[in-house]
Amino acid sequence: MIAKENSADVLTLEGISKSFPGVQALSDVSLRFHPGAIHAICGENGAGKSTLMKILSGTYRADGGRILLRGKLILIKNPRHAQELGISIVYQERSLANHLTVAENIYVCNQPATRFGFQQTDVLREQAMALLSRLNLPISPEEPVGDLSPGMQQMVEIAKALSHQPDVLILDEPTASITETETRSLFALLERLKQSGVAILYISHRMAEIFEIADVVSVLKDGKLNGTFPIAALTADKLIHHMVGRSLPNRDYEKRDFGRRVLEVRRLSGKGFSDVSLSLRQGEIIGVAGLVGAGRTELACAIFGANPATEGSIAVDGVPLSIMHPADAMRVGIAYLPEERKSQGLFMDMTLEENIVSATLRRLARRGFVKTSAATKATERLMDRLRVKAMGVNQQVGELSGGNQQKIVLAKWLLTNPKVLMVDEPTHGVDVGAKAEIHELLKSIAKEGCAILLISSELPELLELSDRVLIMREGILVHEIERQEATEERIMAYAAGNGE
Repeated sequence: MIAKENSADVLTLEGISKSFPGVQALSDVSLRFHPGAIHAICGENGAGKSTLMKILSGTYRADGGRILLRGKLILIKNPRHAQELGISIVYQERSLANHLTVAENIYVCNQPATRFGFQQTDVLREQAMALLSRLNLPISPEEPVGDLSPGMQQMVEIAKALSHQPDVLILDEPTASITETETRSLFALLERLKQSGVAILYISHRMAEIFEIADVVSVLKDGKLNGTFPIAALTADKLIHHMVGRSLPNRDYEKRDFGRRVLEVRRLSGKGFSDVSLSLRQGEIIGVAGLVGAGRTELACAIFGANPATEGSIAVDGVPLSIMHPADAMRVGIAYLPEERKSQGLFMDMTLEENIVSATLRRLARRGFVKTSAATKATERLMDRLRVKAMGVNQQVGELSGGNQQKIVLAKWLLTNPKVLMVDEPTHGVDVGAKAEIHELLKSIAKEGCAILLISSELPELLELSDRVLIMREGILVHEIERQEATEERIMAYAAGNGE
């Protein structure tokens, strides 16, 4: 159905379609976006959200349909043209230059200059300070971006988009790597932008966020519009049903039986953490909670040998180990799924099969050559178990949705038959359907006897999966809570330093 032109619409999409070889990414999508409203775009990974946003930002050109801005037909030539038209986008993956200052990054495409082309440093600094003050960001405009936390870098990305004074602001998973305090600041900013008449397109897999800030929700499914709803007409279950078209598995905690102690860490210290002790048994899932910068990832990297510990001991099956490299950890059955799957977990330009077998090449090789049939068979088995949606084992992993990419990282480590699996933000940036599947997979792996160390910033995820929750703050393990005593409020209190 074609949307009717409306003078109140700042942006109107009529029958937008886009295809790639073998895939119809978007089919006849019509939407209207109003000034002063937050319009959430929801859908499973692969539903067409990213494709639609890239069309609006000028990265892709639609195969069919029309785009109207303030009632006038436009053709968005490229990302720079989109910004000139008043459309700015903040992608989930940051695009900052670490060696440049905050001010230089914010105004990288529109730096104040003299008529001779020289940068006006004082003007640049003043403009950046004014914008950062508006965002309530305690950042110096002269600070190198590379020295900032991931959360602060994300806020600089948002400031960069706002420097163009857009009429339409598109945010793709903006809270995925920022703290709760930074999220509150962002939401307050979005409210101010609404009051000033900016149309905000908000993409997020986090249900609580959508119901907190969105005015309208549009659902994409398999490249088609599956409805637009005022937020007051929805519940979380209704929205999920529109997105996935099926009932999700039970999301309650399930008690498991545990076996022998597999991993024992005693008084471990390293970069970003100190004096941490923990033990993990067969079939047990231990959750690790904490705010951004608490030292959770640094602890996992030390156990895996990616950033070796400076003090303390690690033992697997009661045998003390010296883990100075990931190869040392892999030899004794320790696997690690990193938070940043694209930069640390996958080879984006290689095939699914090449990625899945990359950690087990020695086992699959004979006389120095990988047995192709064995590699393909193992890949197909794991893709089937994890329900990976792909065109085949030879498809490039970079062409998959975020949820399916995450499943490929999991498949790679499952092929190693790990005794201990450490997963860092395992559902980061994946949709509710893929998240439920990954949760069920982790439960299944634990029931088979694998010990799992789960690092997550999502408290409902920790409460659903964990048998115990360890809480870190400023690099120190400050508290441990048994599952039956754990609540979101108690976990957050200890993480923030307000515990009992």
